[in-house]
Amino acid sequence: MPDPPVLLILDLAGTFAFALNGALTAVRATHVDIVGVVTLGMITAVGGGIIRDVLLGALPPATFVDWRYLAVAASGGLIAFLFSRRLGRFTRSIDVLDAAGLSLFAVAGAGKALELGVGPMQAIILGAVTGVGGGTVRDVLIRQVPGVLSSGLYAIPALVGAGLVVVADSVGVDHVPGAPAAFGAAGVCFLIRVVALHFRLDAPRPPGTRREASEASGGDRG
Repeated sequence: MPDPPVLLILDLAGTFAFALNGALTAVRATHVDIVGVVTLGMITAVGGGIIRDVLLGALPPATFVDWRYLAVAASGGLIAFLFSRRLGRFTRSIDVLDAAGLSLFAVAGAGKALELGVGPMQAIILGAVTGVGGGTVRDVLIRQVPGVLSSGLYAIPALVGAGLVVVADSVGVDHVPGAPAAFGAAGVCFLIRVVALHFRLDAPRPPGTRREASEASGGDRG
């Protein structure tokens, strides 16, 4: 499993990436003030980690023990508020940033779960929850169907990244150093998500739903 310092670095990097992305999503989707933007950015950044820690019984959650989490999350949200117009021009870059946050959180979440002694499947699930939990809570608060349930390959890359961490851990820390394994797993997750964004790939849907959605919208999608 990743070493604790690696987990902290991944957690903080993912926190900033998700805070920035979450706040910018709030700016685009709603008419909220500075409090709303920063709050939604922070929820996106720390929500998944809080859910993970509660499920693991690691209380109080790391967010409320280490001041750096809230500081980094608030900084990301504030930057998004101050520079939302300029940053709004870089939609593709923001999506890439979100992919980075997803990858870092999925790997960090799975690593922490393994560190606390849970089983392999539980670690994979908790890694994915860490990656998608905050964004899901944010989408519910702004009255949107959570993106993880409706569009693109999102949960699947998180599950793959978390799964690679579990596989690396099963090999043994004597054979797979913590940092290379963690960053390798994050890299695979990131690559899958970016490729999905570039080619507009979606997770499999029930037969006929895509055609029906296209007809309902006038057939002008894409």
